[in-house]
Amino acid sequence: MTASPHTRFAGQRAGGSFQWAPCAAPRLLAFSVLLAVAIGLTPAHAQAEKAPTPNTTEAATPSAAASAPANSQLDDRLMYQLLVAEFALAQGDAGTAYQWMLEAARRTGDEGLFRRSTDIALQARAGDQALQATKAWRQSHPTSREALRTELQILLALKRPDALAEPLRALLSLTPSAERSGLIGILPRFLQRAGEPARVAGLVEEAVRPYLKQPDTAVASRVALARAWLDANDGERSWALVQEADNAAVAQSHMNQSLALNPGPALLALEMMAQQPKAEALVQNYLAHPSAAAGVRLAYVRQLARGQRFAEAVAQLQTLTRAQPDMAQPYLTLGALHLELKQADEAEAALNRYVALATKASGSPVAPLPEGNPGLAEADDDQPDRGWVQAWLMLSQVAEMRGDFKGAEDLLSRIQDPDSLMEVQTRRANILARQGKIEQARDTIRNLPERRPADAKAKLLAEVSVLREAQRWGDAYTVLGETLRRFGDDANLMYEQAMVAEKANRLDDMEALLRQVIALKPDYAHAYNALGYSLAERNLRLPEALGLIEKALQISPGDPFITDSLGWVHFRMGNTEQALRHLREAWRARPDVEIGTHLGEVLWAAGQKEEALRIWREARGRDAKNVVLKEALTRLQVQL
Repeated sequence: MTASPHTRFAGQRAGGSFQWAPCAAPRLLAFSVLLAVAIGLTPAHAQAEKAPTPNTTEAATPSAAASAPANSQLDDRLMYQLLVAEFALAQGDAGTAYQWMLEAARRTGDEGLFRRSTDIALQARAGDQALQATKAWRQSHPTSREALRTELQILLALKRPDALAEPLRALLSLTPSAERSGLIGILPRFLQRAGEPARVAGLVEEAVRPYLKQPDTAVASRVALARAWLDANDGERSWALVQEADNAAVAQSHMNQSLALNPGPALLALEMMAQQPKAEALVQNYLAHPSAAAGVRLAYVRQLARGQRFAEAVAQLQTLTRAQPDMAQPYLTLGALHLELKQADEAEAALNRYVALATKASGSPVAPLPEGNPGLAEADDDQPDRGWVQAWLMLSQVAEMRGDFKGAEDLLSRIQDPDSLMEVQTRRANILARQGKIEQARDTIRNLPERRPADAKAKLLAEVSVLREAQRWGDAYTVLGETLRRFGDDANLMYEQAMVAEKANRLDDMEALLRQVIALKPDYAHAYNALGYSLAERNLRLPEALGLIEKALQISPGDPFITDSLGWVHFRMGNTEQALRHLREAWRARPDVEIGTHLGEVLWAAGQKEEALRIWREARGRDAKNVVLKEALTRLQVQL
């Protein structure tokens, strides 16, 4: 046996065992036994118990098994080591505790003791000693994945990336093949603390190199490497790897048709859509596969919605709901998109379906919506489900669109969720405003309690919404000015004030504000677009307007409102063919009333009057009161 690391404690060796000094009271003995159990010491006979039992009558009887002695590693020496270690730790001497515990771990080979040694060092912020413990742990248990994971985490914390490669290779090698792809997939995120992204990518590349050609890890390895290079801003290399991963996934699917197509390449391609024009085609090819995961389609819907491509998002959700008609969440999103497109009937149907499915799934007291009736039964007021709250708010908007203000108010009155008070009262104020009760609507907003720091700004913006609904542009401009004074330079607030200034015919103010927004936030696409469109609308400085709009489209590719502006400025410049191409693209992506108004006018000017009338009628069906549409029809003397 080796000598104890310290001799000042009340124990000494005699005849191969420890003799206890009088200070070791019985309660301390009990404490050390409990400690051993808590640490998880393995009984010495545990492995023997796993061996096949001889086929004898004695071995088969419970009494014989129960009477077998249970030998334990907790001998007197180990008990002493544990006791000294824990008492040293209790007295604040982490160094002594660590040394005694690590010696006990090395002598017994128990993983629980190695784990405890490492924890003591980590709690004392002694990184080098923690690393020493994990290396001893690995030496004693070469196949311990827990030891390897612990060592990797400590190396990352100590910022020693050069030492990561070996334990990383060992961990991947020891990981069962069924789990290896999952581990490879998380490497880029796990290694983020290893330094510069390019260094991380190099580590990932070295770690996955042996697995690039193995069929079960080929896809995961390439996706992980693509993610690492994307984080390192090497989009070209990342995209090449995504394409390789996609080809590997398709080949894997062909070889084993019982396997679903791996979604990894498509998920990463989704993130690359803004920078890589071909990424969307890869996503669409994946979604055309029968085994395409619902989660990927929903992620694609979110990307389409962010780009204002609502019609395409609706089509994707309809595909999903046909394939999985009993999945609730897509119907909530579908209802929101239909509402954005001002399709009241479709929105109501989708939201009704969501509530019915969510009710069936959770057993909530919320009843399904009756046919043709937007009213809802009351939910559990103590724990209102956020999805149902959103459904009620949107159904209230549906009722409001139809002019059913009583029905809209009835829906709002059923929402008792305190966290939704701001949304509910804002919706209630908008209903009042639509009935001409402007001051009552403003009071509804102003009387809201401010429970969070953001509530003050939210209230002012809600009041602006009421004033915009009433077309009180001057008042809205004033309130936004007050908001900016209170909350400082805010690009979003400035943009809102610029839009209100345009409606109030304060065009110089609008341009000045938009230029401030661009200076404050150079990647604010809609500021460039708004300034360019305003110039095009007034037939002013058209080359400058074109440049501004093209800049906006570079920042936000595919945005239908910016594409609409591009078509409109080309029309003003006399480029009718280009104007029609861009406007048709915008209308397909988002059949908005104002986009339809512009497309109809260019078609009318090009002599395609039947198509123009059809587009205008469709736009009017979405919002017959739209000011832009009414003005265009009046100016062109068109009767629909």
